[in-house]
Amino acid sequence: MRRPDLTDASTGDLVMGVARDLRRTYAQALAPWDVTPGQTRALGTICQHGPIRLSALAEHLVIVPRSATQVVDALEERGLIERQPDPTDRRATTVVATVEGRRLHEQLHRARDEASRTHFASLSDEDRGELERILRQLLA
Repeated sequence: MRRPDLTDASTGDLVMGVARDLRRTYAQALAPWDVTPGQTRALGTICQHGPIRLSALAEHLVIVPRSATQVVDALEERGLIERQPDPTDRRATTVVATVEGRRLHEQLHRARDEASRTHFASLSDEDRGELERILRQLLA
């Protein structure tokens, strides 16, 4: 793919370009497991915060509850998560990762880390550290 001329690109355009490239890199890295980036994020959130209600999952992922339900349905169908009664409210349901879901989450996490290292390999350790510092500052 031919790269566009970035001479006059704004900072925002450059950041968005890197984000697009990184999304493509992650999608290729995750392809062997046949999971979407949204499913990967949801599974990671469930592993980190579970058991978690769907409404809380939707808030963490910054998506509408209906979308969270669709993602959870897909993960449950694959045996990666399971629904359980909420112990504090018998009318509510929580989701929790299964053993297989936790195993897959670890594999996906390692694959994304490796893809990230590869993607940013052209930067020196110092430049990568500075980029991380700046990005953390912007996200704070």
